Amino acid sequence: MRIFTAGLATETNTFSPLPTGWAEFEAFGLQRADAPLQPSLWAGPALLWKDLAERDGHEFVHSVIAFAAPAGLTARSVYETLRDEIVRDAVARGPFDLCLLHLHGAMVADGYDDCEGDLLAHLRRALGPRVRIGVELDPHAHLSEAMVAGADLLIAYKEYPHTDIQERAADLYRLMIDVVDGRIDPRPAVHDCRMVGNYFTQRDSVRGLVGRCLDLERGQAVSVSFIHGFPWGDVPDNGARMLVYADGDAGAAARMAEELADALWEIREDTEDAGLGLDEALDQALASPAGPVVVADAADNTGGGAPGDSTYVLRRLIERGVRDAALGPLWDPMAVAICRAAGLGARLPLRVGGKCGVHSGAPVDLEITVKGLSEDLKTPGLWGDAARYGASALVEIDGAGVHVLLTSLRMQALDPAMFAELGLDVAGQRLVVVKSFNHFRAGYAPVASRILSIAGPGSLVTDARAIPFQRRPLRYWPRVAAPRADA
Repeated sequence: MRIFTAGLATETNTFSPLPTGWAEFEAFGLQRADAPLQPSLWAGPALLWKDLAERDGHEFVHSVIAFAAPAGLTARSVYETLRDEIVRDAVARGPFDLCLLHLHGAMVADGYDDCEGDLLAHLRRALGPRVRIGVELDPHAHLSEAMVAGADLLIAYKEYPHTDIQERAADLYRLMIDVVDGRIDPRPAVHDCRMVGNYFTQRDSVRGLVGRCLDLERGQAVSVSFIHGFPWGDVPDNGARMLVYADGDAGAAARMAEELADALWEIREDTEDAGLGLDEALDQALASPAGPVVVADAADNTGGGAPGDSTYVLRRLIERGVRDAALGPLWDPMAVAICRAAGLGARLPLRVGGKCGVHSGAPVDLEITVKGLSEDLKTPGLWGDAARYGASALVEIDGAGVHVLLTSLRMQALDPAMFAELGLDVAGQRLVVVKSFNHFRAGYAPVASRILSIAGPGSLVTDARAIPFQRRPLRYWPRVAAPRADA
């Protein structure tokens, strides 16, 4: 059997002022077919598929593996070039029996609301109906009819934080081999839940729903994916959906999808988490008898497309005289360059943050000491490879007792190692502010005495009722009390 693979991903916040171009993909190790496949942020599934294929005696060929940090619209020429390169490789290096793709599901480019659906349509036309296509998705996808029609099987990660990417990749490989060999015939059904939100799988209610999905896979279903949707993508297909495949029975798949949608509706009140006001969150954190309390600056989460350079929380920490606190990562390549030029231990004035737009706040002028430097800061990630922050600096604000981690690459907080690599043990801090929404929990929960979330200010609207959609229909919960009444 000959197997072809590729990966193309970014998570597009259509409200973000930051465009996604070539530099954003190149920052995370853009790979092409003419070089051996290497570990990178998006390559984990492809490397696993390669190992499994070689173990089973199959021939494995890879094309583009490309990832860009979440931001605004991808440049049209960039998307089209990468798409056409993948299709060209699939044709030129074929024929193939199986195509395995690692996509995101919420990539939007100038002129393309549904990059994944468009890519699949191009591949299907190029490869023909005989070649089977399987796709691994992030659950924060905009599940479209084109995506379902273009693939034989779509499987999304089940966990948020996304700690099961490799496990789901193994599921996709196993099932697609069965599809190629004729042992199963997956028939899909999709149920629109008419909900927009964030569904943290560490919550008991959502954990129970994930358990139901797994139980169905052990029984009636070939595959079950709870598609959360990505709230900050203003496209028509935005929102939660249940995707179920049954072996040769679309009717059974539809019944299971509707049952799961009903189960999500029953727990809807428990899924809301708009966060606390800035001072309310700091009051609760400072009242805690033990540290460190980890506070998420959710509205400046680069994992949702925010710039990562807002100064609201930093300024308030200073104004309130909070000591033994750490904050990061704050994206400011210019400040990092200044710190690197000054050197370790240098004391200097430094202007940080507040550079990208009105939602970033004003820059903050500080007197700092450079406490740590890294040419290429890396920490444990969630995707099978290290998370990269690029050239970075840890600074201490003189007289304030506050440490700030400055980075040159936009990447959300994932693990306390981002501070430890530069010499700061967060276990000794009273308060740790992380620019992230939920992925940080996998790394920080083991060291946190308590976790809180700030609703803003910032560029990400964390209350789903208030997201300023123009193109996504507004009949969804929680904006509307009974959006399923006319379903």
